[in-house]
Amino acid sequence: MAEKLELELSLVLPEIPDERDACVGRLTNLLQAEGLEKVHLVHEDGGARLCLHYDPQQFSVGRVRELAQASGAKISDRFRHESLRIDGMDCPTCAVVIEHALQRTDGVLEASVSYAAERLRLEFDSEKIARPAIVRRIQALGYAVLEETGHEAGWFVEHRELIFSCVAGLLLLAGWLTGLAGAPHTLSLGLLLGAYAAGGFYTLRDAWQSMKSRSFDIDILMIVAAAGAAALGAWEEGALLLFLFSLGHALEHMAMDRARKAIEALAKLAPKTAIVQRDGAEAEVRVEALLRGDRVVVKPGQRIPADGQVASGNSAVDQSPVTGESMPVDKQPGDKVFAGTVNGEGALVVEVTRLARESTLARMVTMVAEAQTQKSPTQRFTDRFERIFVPLVLAGAALLIVLPPLFGFPFAESFYRAMAVLVAASPCALAIATPSAVLSGIARAAAGGVLIKGGAHLENLGVLTAVAFDKTGTLTIGKPKVTDVVAVSGSADELLKIAAAVESRSAHPLAQAVVTEAKRRGLSWGEAGEVEAVTGKGLRAEFDGKKVIVGNAGLFDGEPIPGVILQHVERLGTKGKTIMLIQADGQFLGIVALADTPRPGVREVLARLHRIGVRKTIMLTGDNESVGRAIADAVGLDEVHAGLLPEDKVTAMEELGQRYGRVAMVGDGVNDAPAMARATVGIAMGGAGTDVALETADVALMADDLSRLPFAVALSRASRRIIRQNLFVSLGVVALLIPATLFGWAGIGLAVLIHEGSTIVVVINALRLLAYEDQAD
Repeated sequence: MAEKLELELSLVLPEIPDERDACVGRLTNLLQAEGLEKVHLVHEDGGARLCLHYDPQQFSVGRVRELAQASGAKISDRFRHESLRIDGMDCPTCAVVIEHALQRTDGVLEASVSYAAERLRLEFDSEKIARPAIVRRIQALGYAVLEETGHEAGWFVEHRELIFSCVAGLLLLAGWLTGLAGAPHTLSLGLLLGAYAAGGFYTLRDAWQSMKSRSFDIDILMIVAAAGAAALGAWEEGALLLFLFSLGHALEHMAMDRARKAIEALAKLAPKTAIVQRDGAEAEVRVEALLRGDRVVVKPGQRIPADGQVASGNSAVDQSPVTGESMPVDKQPGDKVFAGTVNGEGALVVEVTRLARESTLARMVTMVAEAQTQKSPTQRFTDRFERIFVPLVLAGAALLIVLPPLFGFPFAESFYRAMAVLVAASPCALAIATPSAVLSGIARAAAGGVLIKGGAHLENLGVLTAVAFDKTGTLTIGKPKVTDVVAVSGSADELLKIAAAVESRSAHPLAQAVVTEAKRRGLSWGEAGEVEAVTGKGLRAEFDGKKVIVGNAGLFDGEPIPGVILQHVERLGTKGKTIMLIQADGQFLGIVALADTPRPGVREVLARLHRIGVRKTIMLTGDNESVGRAIADAVGLDEVHAGLLPEDKVTAMEELGQRYGRVAMVGDGVNDAPAMARATVGIAMGGAGTDVALETADVALMADDLSRLPFAVALSRASRRIIRQNLFVSLGVVALLIPATLFGWAGIGLAVLIHEGSTIVVVINALRLLAYEDQAD
């Protein structure tokens, strides 16, 4: 008979970004080829685990473990994953150039570049190509790979494009003034040529790379226009064009750096060192050296260095850097804590449960960085538009040069207007309109405790018309709670004390809920004796000299139950509550009702969703109709679909999609994963607490509550508004400037001034999202 061994996937394949990576399939195939019967993934609270089925007659447990580790090491050593910081990209087309070049390189399996985030997500086969060769390929294109040293770039390196632009501006001014002063023409021309060189350095480099990759972009339009101005002898205008174009790019980069640094700030939240208790002494070590099981001392006011659980001490911890919660959360022994959160006034000893690279904060940083490389639908549309539009503009400019002179129009004037049209039609603002908004929106969401895994999901959140919720653990606390204590003989507190005395001898969740409520009321009791558990029904025990029975109606079969008791049972049962009857020496004393109660604030959350435009809120639950309806009425849901198995929830999501269009599914990321996959957007709660929630959903609410959901939806809608505004500005400027330059109402200088001004406007407009405040109220 086959036996099973489970191993943490992160230990077998430590370098992969998530369980959906192709290396998981490679590992599965390799292990099965070694003779294991079956290899698959299972999901637990700690994350994905590798489950290995093997024949104990053929393999020992140790041998299976060795095989898994060896196979994982073999695959990790061959198929490498990298997230590289690329320097030198000064327009979105640069990202396309790098992508195309690497995707055509043998051995590169994936290459996805985000211009906005300056990031390359890379996977390659190290048996076919080495990392240095990829770096050299990038450098050959004219870009640099920045190593993650943790040090800031020097001022010159960080602002070199601005420096080149300023030099171009100074040379342009000097050349113009010397010309006015009557200086030798060669001096003035030399200064203007210097302005051309400084202002056009990066533009010419990028245009050359684009032509080598057989693509046409904005830089080509600018170089052709500047060359055309020079051919006409309009050196000042050509130099002005390149100066303003480079200055616009430099200012755009400075603005975009603000959004990038908002993301990079996440990585700096975790401390670099920790005080660890080892061998009876305390020592300061780097957080990368911490091991599972280590105990670290966290003093008041310090940041917690690693994910773990409190071993000793009590304190309030500010979790806002990870979960977005506005108030500190009280922590005591056994509670989870997260790296990067801030300890309050009490000292804590924390037992490390995750390595530094596996912490929730580290994975958030990685996922947010990777999210920038995933293009949104609007961005894909603008990319397609540019690929068609730029060649058309070049063709149109060529016709404008050739055709008018055939009808007697002066060639010089026709040529000049063609160059001005090239500038006017350059879609710089359009290229940056969407990426800048997506970058800012995802960065702001992360700062607010919401992880959005890409521009597509950010945009989809903003068009939701309905939201479906799992019940247990999502809308409700997920634990039973005493809601009613009805005494028909004696006081309610006396009834609850008797019930608690008996139920304290049981570990059942319902029993523990009764004990918890009794303690909350300050009751105390002696120990019950001669306890007999009746499976599925309740308990019989001796307490205070009486024979006490606590259980459901099935425990009293054959006994007459008083009418007053039955009335209360029926009344509370219709509300979906679980009923316990209490009897002492044959006399019914009353009943205790329990239910899984709504999470605090859920009604307000649903009301806020309605206010920001979500038309319908729906519950999908496996409980019966009465239980589901009771919760729905308590929190203000519009619809209830009850009695659903996991596969039924998928069907329900399909039906809701047909009825309402864009529908999100909110759940815990485990049982609801199939329904989440079917939804427009899958939203998991408790991303800070479970790896599964972090991995399976499109959006993760890092705190284990719904308070951030209206914020996420409202932020997404704000992002969509800004994207639309940016598209309107960028396309509007092009639409106005083309006829203005075509009919001679605007020259090259004015065209480039308005053109670059619009680019800066859309970036600054997008950066407003970094300061977005929750206005769902």
